[in-house]
Amino acid sequence: MVATSAPGAPNPCRSNVYRHRLRTGYARGPSALPDEPPTMDTTELRARLVRAAHYDAEYGASLSNHLPMALTALTRLGASAERLDAFMDLYLRRLHAAPPRQPWSAGEPWRGALGDPRAWPTYRTLFRDWFAYEDVATTLDQALPTLMRGAGAAAFHGLIRTAYALAANHADELADGLAYWACRWFSCGDASALVQGNEGDALAVLGELDLGTVPDMPLIAQGMAWAAAHPRFAMVMARWQVDGWSTLPRLAHLAAERYAASADFTALHLVTSAHAVRVLLPWIDADARLDALRHYALAYAAAWGTLPRDAPTLAPMPVLPWSEVVARAIESDDDHRIKLVDCCRELEGAQGGAVWATAASRAVA
Repeated sequence: MVATSAPGAPNPCRSNVYRHRLRTGYARGPSALPDEPPTMDTTELRARLVRAAHYDAEYGASLSNHLPMALTALTRLGASAERLDAFMDLYLRRLHAAPPRQPWSAGEPWRGALGDPRAWPTYRTLFRDWFAYEDVATTLDQALPTLMRGAGAAAFHGLIRTAYALAANHADELADGLAYWACRWFSCGDASALVQGNEGDALAVLGELDLGTVPDMPLIAQGMAWAAAHPRFAMVMARWQVDGWSTLPRLAHLAAERYAASADFTALHLVTSAHAVRVLLPWIDADARLDALRHYALAYAAAWGTLPRDAPTLAPMPVLPWSEVVARAIESDDDHRIKLVDCCRELEGAQGGAVWATAASRAVA
């Protein structure tokens, strides 16, 4: 039996029937929140996620396995079963088999292995057991506040994979996403500093993050850790006042603007991570959401601090109709491009504005 902390207050909007269906992996409604209309039919997706679970969370030089995320994004974009299979067959060539799941030691605090990449096999077991012992909603309410303190794990891929698993309504994939987040967890600093600042404009704060020459590092997460440890980082962050209403939409918009202007790979991850946070926040108890958002803002700022300050702006390009953007994304073999288009389309529906189609058009150009 998994030892857990005291459960948070339940959300009455989440039905017990939905919890049971998600826990067993057979939920029919695919959206993150059960009281929203379904955004896709996951019938074709479920079997492919079961197959994808046979592969490790990373490949090559600690690169994140995007297969479950990309399959879910393709499904939401409307890809056919044949296209899902073609994408999967090609992507599997870069992956290797997952190590066997390992039991979680009885009585061991679940936070004990945070940040240990060797712990993915045991965290996979822990979160499955946790779902069985309680339910998905209660588990998320208890685990997400801690995980959000390491929102930048694996260049945000822990939280992104978790958000896509919720969209897919697949409990085992959700456990694997949470497990990946836990084993790659790292902190970008003390979020309490973002309480007493007097600057609410995110761009004004981010614009002051001149950290000098950024070391050449192969992974985005390594650059984020470097930025977060920079002496100037905490000083600049202390000026920022993050709120629960405007900050997240503003961060998403800034990331999309930056990507549309530069096609920067790190900016792409800021777009997809902002969408993921929007999906995950409602699963956290209301009293803990602002703290979670502040930790995400720190991780976002750490990634922003690695962006080139003098990067040239790309030439303007035509904004394509969504039908064309989606068609190109579906035919693409680029996992990041697929997710970027999917997230931009979702964010346009949530926030409105023209920047999302502009960023998505840049991605498929």
